[in-house]
Amino acid sequence: MTTRPPVAPRRPAKSVRHGDTQIDDYAWLRDDNWEAVMRDPGVLTPGIRAYLEAENAYAEAALAPDAELRGTLVQEMRARIKEDDSTVPATDGAFAYYTRYDSGGQHPVFCRHPIRGGGEEILLDANEEAKGHAFYRLATCIHSPDHRLLAYTVDLNGSEYYEVHFRDLETGTELADRMTRAQGDIVWAGDSRTVFYTVHDDHHRPSRVFRHAIGDDPDDDVLVYEESDPGFFVGIDKTESRAFVLIVAHDNTTTEVRILDADAPSAEARLIALREPGIEYDVADVEDRFLIRTNADGAEDFKIVEAPIASPTPDAWTDVVPHRLGSLIRAQLAFADHLVRLERIDGRPRIVVRRLATAEEHEIAFDEDAFELGIVPGYEFATTTLRFIYTSPTTPRRTYDYDMETRGRTLRKEDVIPSGHDPDAYCAERIFAISHDGERVPVSILRSRDAVVDGESPLLLYGYGSYGFATPASFSANRFSLVDRGFIYAIAHVRGGMERGYRWYREGKLAKKTNTFLDFIAAAEALIEAGYARAGNIAAHGGSAGGMLVGAVANMRPDLFRAIVAEVPFVDVLNTMCDAALPLTPPEWGEWGNPITDADAYRTILAYSPYENVCAQAYPSILALAGISDPRVTYWEPAKWVAKLRAIKTDDNLVVLRTNMTAGHAGASGRFDRLEEVALVYAFLLTAFERS
Repeated sequence: MTTRPPVAPRRPAKSVRHGDTQIDDYAWLRDDNWEAVMRDPGVLTPGIRAYLEAENAYAEAALAPDAELRGTLVQEMRARIKEDDSTVPATDGAFAYYTRYDSGGQHPVFCRHPIRGGGEEILLDANEEAKGHAFYRLATCIHSPDHRLLAYTVDLNGSEYYEVHFRDLETGTELADRMTRAQGDIVWAGDSRTVFYTVHDDHHRPSRVFRHAIGDDPDDDVLVYEESDPGFFVGIDKTESRAFVLIVAHDNTTTEVRILDADAPSAEARLIALREPGIEYDVADVEDRFLIRTNADGAEDFKIVEAPIASPTPDAWTDVVPHRLGSLIRAQLAFADHLVRLERIDGRPRIVVRRLATAEEHEIAFDEDAFELGIVPGYEFATTTLRFIYTSPTTPRRTYDYDMETRGRTLRKEDVIPSGHDPDAYCAERIFAISHDGERVPVSILRSRDAVVDGESPLLLYGYGSYGFATPASFSANRFSLVDRGFIYAIAHVRGGMERGYRWYREGKLAKKTNTFLDFIAAAEALIEAGYARAGNIAAHGGSAGGMLVGAVANMRPDLFRAIVAEVPFVDVLNTMCDAALPLTPPEWGEWGNPITDADAYRTILAYSPYENVCAQAYPSILALAGISDPRVTYWEPAKWVAKLRAIKTDDNLVVLRTNMTAGHAGASGRFDRLEEVALVYAFLLTAFERS
């Protein structure tokens, strides 16, 4: 093993855009055959593979002193996992369906049992299916309406190219029907013989919806819908009533929905509303009307309207839940007699239940200050039972069944931490940081109740801040491996997410993207001022777009941080957004801007893109993680970033790149294999802060 980092050769590639010249010394790390590499990493150009393997060898050597600590971390994190666990069964007709894990099992086992007595029936044991595969991930596993067939999708290399499989549940045999290059979503029609599925194009974009009849040759499958705009992806879904199949074309801020009668799968799809830039909507149905959650007509934080099923076009929409600025409607869930919506107000979630017949509403109340909620779609439509999830930074996940009429709640399950967990030994707090323009940025904090807030504790600050994703203040058992060693764990709810409404998202994208980075810096400074940390004793952690965030702040304020962890980091923003052939580029122009045609967008991205802005200064220690078959953040982004950092930075701090050569964006597929990656990150941080 080598103790010296590899030196990436400089092979200057020149680009001129909007009068600006850029020289990219490491553009060669982008394999010209990248599309084939996504499908089969074995075809990676030998010179590029050799370089990545040299980086991995260096990472192994550089992190070798942490090996014993990594082993300890894996053991204690695994001890917090209830290995023989299962989900709360969900009733569907004569059966209750659930997923369980066996002791020692890396993957889920999908099961059911009869409602009126009878033993467990194993539908699919992913542990058995995964044997012989270095990577195995299921995206969808769903039974047919008549309970006789199972459809499931499998990814064998992390590229998110899925293969569709079918199983006869009465005989346990696999059917010959196989569809490849699928996105991973499947919807059954009402006849239990027809399925709809989505297929990727040559640029790894889900663009076509096909209809398949069980037993037919997949080559004869019928194209139901094809999206011509490369900036839009296509997905499929089904309404809670199961009456309609939904075909959804979308980018990050615009949707267009078509509906199909689930009981007439060969019928033509009907359009709900033509796409209009910036207008989003989703669709549910109750009796003779659709319920549509939308931000149309200036409803920035969304409203819910209704429209007749016979004529659901926007001119027929009437308000059911009017728009209220600052009360963001994140999701709706329809039942035969009730409508449930999940809202977020000033960073906190809430669940509101509405009786459809009377329009009477009530909120489900909770006690803690910082918590997260989720509403769980089930199989039953004509029910008064809502299933929801509650968790907080100190409280493991709890699953409740809630009677929407009596307002009684029943705890169906609380996640067990086998090694023990005392919520009272920890405290969850919230402060607000004042950003550069006066905005109040929420910061969630988890710490041991015994931790002294004197600025001397190491602190991990996590951030994301893109695509409107609100980072949840939820429970993570793994975090306690840091917190129990004296770390304070903080989340900066920066602009670009939707923690404080849709405006919070709008103010952290496109030309205003730098607000995301400045909010994160403000959060670090507020934590210092409040005594939680001191400058230079903070770790910044982010993944994907959050990796871009920590890469940007490393350029802007390296003095604040001792260490940076960037998982599959989106750090080569300018070059990626100028490469229209890449899978996510056209759909992402609505998030970042189109630097190919828009000079202002080009200059904005150039000003913050982490890769272009690496400069001759001291940087914190950096750990970057990549996945060779990642279609979302390609492997060469972190590889180029690390190469440039090593060539330009002025310090001797450790910079490590580790590329998973058998996985993609989400890392290892097995639940225990994933712990190895978490332990790698945590050991790196603990060593950087001289903790063990």
